[in-house]
Amino acid sequence: MKKRIVTLCLMAIACLSMQAQTKNDVTVLAESELGGYWVPKPSVAIDKKSKKSITIWPRTEKDDWFEPSGLVVENVPVVKDPSDLNDVLFANFVRDDSTKVPIMAMPWKLTEENGETVLHCYLPMPADIVDNFWLTDEEGCILDNETGISYRARRTEPDCYYKRFTIKGKKGTVLDFKIFFPPLPETTKDISIYGVPNWQLRGFNVKLNRKPSGLVYQGVANYYDQVPEFHHPTLVTEAKNYDKDNFFTWSEYKDAHLIKPIPEGTMAMWLTPEATYVAISTHMNWRREYFGRGGNTILIDKSGHQYKCKDVMDYPNDKLFWVQGYSADYFAIVLVFEPLPLNLETITYIVPEGEPFKANFADWSGEVKADLSIKELRDNQKLFKYFPRQMVE
Repeated sequence: MKKRIVTLCLMAIACLSMQAQTKNDVTVLAESELGGYWVPKPSVAIDKKSKKSITIWPRTEKDDWFEPSGLVVENVPVVKDPSDLNDVLFANFVRDDSTKVPIMAMPWKLTEENGETVLHCYLPMPADIVDNFWLTDEEGCILDNETGISYRARRTEPDCYYKRFTIKGKKGTVLDFKIFFPPLPETTKDISIYGVPNWQLRGFNVKLNRKPSGLVYQGVANYYDQVPEFHHPTLVTEAKNYDKDNFFTWSEYKDAHLIKPIPEGTMAMWLTPEATYVAISTHMNWRREYFGRGGNTILIDKSGHQYKCKDVMDYPNDKLFWVQGYSADYFAIVLVFEPLPLNLETITYIVPEGEPFKANFADWSGEVKADLSIKELRDNQKLFKYFPRQMVE
């Protein structure tokens, strides 16, 4: 989790499957995993006359620019087998906290079909009628990051280009909205997708792999690590009557486990029979900063199995806390998860979005890091050796 993030509801962020595959003359260039972008599920009401469920979609940036068009789209193609769209997250996911806020997935898939590039934007219908929805406009484009050429959206199916509109369908089905682009050259491998805000595709980077699909064994080590040892911080002030909106009630620490400078957010992993330890590089910009870790943070494997965060080593779990140090310090925060099996090759790290709190520069954004190589994470253990502060005055 990045600095100043408190836990709980996903952003998400969207993550990729890099294997290109061909099925029924459709080549899949990339697709979201873990449901793609996650959004709070909008509240639903029942229309007394029609007995249909209805919801108003939360606003997007476009709400300020375009008046409702009065367009009603019906008979949007329905995905017959949503399990084709990547495993696990078409079911409602409920935050495991006192608010029980449900969230829903917004998956997508990029394909080559009939000489065009097609972005499939999948909408799990939260109600029979969804009002105030938006797909894309002239900002919809695919940028080839290597050549600088942008491929602009040509049209949509159904025809809702440049409009705010209402959707009529059936609650619980998954609708397939399509955005059509010119064909991408075979040499294109690094793109960014713009102009589809409800799927959080606003400059989102995608790596395309047009090579034949196939599994590559990554050589995951089939042995356990020793429980890692870290320098223990000193508790300066213990939390009293903890209140997330009152920073005077937060615990405070000093003498953190310092490390050599490495990019913030760099991770290392230790696998033991009892637990999985994940160290995260954390950077200080000031001599005293607050952080939040743990809570509903999870690891999730390809099958959809979740490994919960059990603890935060030496710091509060799922509470805000202060750390004393110096600007330019790098230190480790270590999360303790349920044990991973040794045969896993990749894992996805998910930090749900957090509750708002009262503090300067309060940030409760979520984070998703998809398909992390466990071998590389274990190789990173050496980056987290204790490195006492060295200063020249």
